[in-house]
Amino acid sequence: MKELKDFRNFLFICWKHLNLPNPTPIQYDIADYLQNAPKRAVIEAFRGVGKSYITSAYVCYRLLHDPQMKVLVVSASKIRADDFSTFTQRLITEMPILVHLRPREGQRQSKISFDVGPAKASHSPSVKSVGITGQLAGSRADLIVADDVEVPNNSMTQVMRDKLSEAVKEFDAILKPDGMIMYLGTPQTEMSLYETLPSRGYNVRIWPGRYPNKSQVLKYEDRLAPVIANSDIEAGTPTDPLRFDHEDLLERELSYGRSGFNMQFMLDTSLSDADRYPLKLSDLVIMSLDTEKAPEKPIWTNDPRYKLSDIPNVGLPGDNFFSPQETLGDWISYTGSVLSIDPSGRGKDETGYSVVKMLNGYLYVLECGGIQGGYKKDNLEFLSVIARKHKVNLVVIESNFGDGMFMELLKPILARIYNVTIEETRSSTQKERRIIDTLEPVMN
Repeated sequence: MKELKDFRNFLFICWKHLNLPNPTPIQYDIADYLQNAPKRAVIEAFRGVGKSYITSAYVCYRLLHDPQMKVLVVSASKIRADDFSTFTQRLITEMPILVHLRPREGQRQSKISFDVGPAKASHSPSVKSVGITGQLAGSRADLIVADDVEVPNNSMTQVMRDKLSEAVKEFDAILKPDGMIMYLGTPQTEMSLYETLPSRGYNVRIWPGRYPNKSQVLKYEDRLAPVIANSDIEAGTPTDPLRFDHEDLLERELSYGRSGFNMQFMLDTSLSDADRYPLKLSDLVIMSLDTEKAPEKPIWTNDPRYKLSDIPNVGLPGDNFFSPQETLGDWISYTGSVLSIDPSGRGKDETGYSVVKMLNGYLYVLECGGIQGGYKKDNLEFLSVIARKHKVNLVVIESNFGDGMFMELLKPILARIYNVTIEETRSSTQKERRIIDTLEPVMN
């Protein structure tokens, strides 16, 4: 029993019982993290590494050392959760070292809910499986295993992702004091649930299918497994060659496609963002600007050293704001300046405005915002002062709202505060598509 204090030894015995090859170094590393993980942890590992098998063995290991503990297994579907508990039950039934844990007469013995022999009478079974949309309320557990709670069918849209994000919050109501929540999974979307868990206090550990290069390592931040992050093995080498060699991974990459492979095997969602969404914060250059002059040429970069970590990331996970690598030339006067206004009524919608100036083919956004109250006098004066402050050459107003009314109301006030040319423009396409079509080529 002394040797079995280390879960890795127990895992070796399980693999021998199942007639499997010896656990690979990556599987041993996952096992070591399992037994030393904090109370709230996430294991992200490439498809096929054996996360669920290892964790089933871990459940048996925990029950071997403490038959009174309660385990709840949650998956996206009830069938998937039942498969986990069924496999765990079979290990208990078939392994000689676990024979004393077999359910006794009068105890629960189904594949979805069973007790172990030494367990005392309790409302909660020793192991119970349930789907994420099933009856979670009323359960109690010392260990919650969330095994692939995120799948394509429940994470395709933002509404689905929000629903899933709220559902997993129930875990905290189920968990007993000093209990543990362990997520096992592979991200299915760039807005994956697993990307939001660190902000909820979870420790994330990632095992990709290949050793990442230096730029990829930075994307994982501090989540990459130390055995991989601290290795000097050449980038692109398989991390678990005993299971997936170089040729196997190449075949899978060809079949999955670059984006799918990077998500399923490299656990990297940033490439998916770049391929699927045209507007990215990293295409911008963020810097302090003067109202009258700008550098002749700002040098764009997405080098992590220039990431602006003090500005909240309002984009997709993995996207960030960056400052310029450097600025070249002198600071000279802008060659053009426009105030653009998108009017609104007096409801909750805001009148949007932005000041954009041009120099050497670069567009500089010096000010932008929204004001409520529509076309009231204070707003019209506020916009006129903005025009004067930035000495704009042109004011452009979208005429869709009020069919030109806003411009006629602004004209006399603008003439009094800052006399400048004013024009109307009319839009007919969907607003979101128009925004994307306008911004994408400029930002790119």
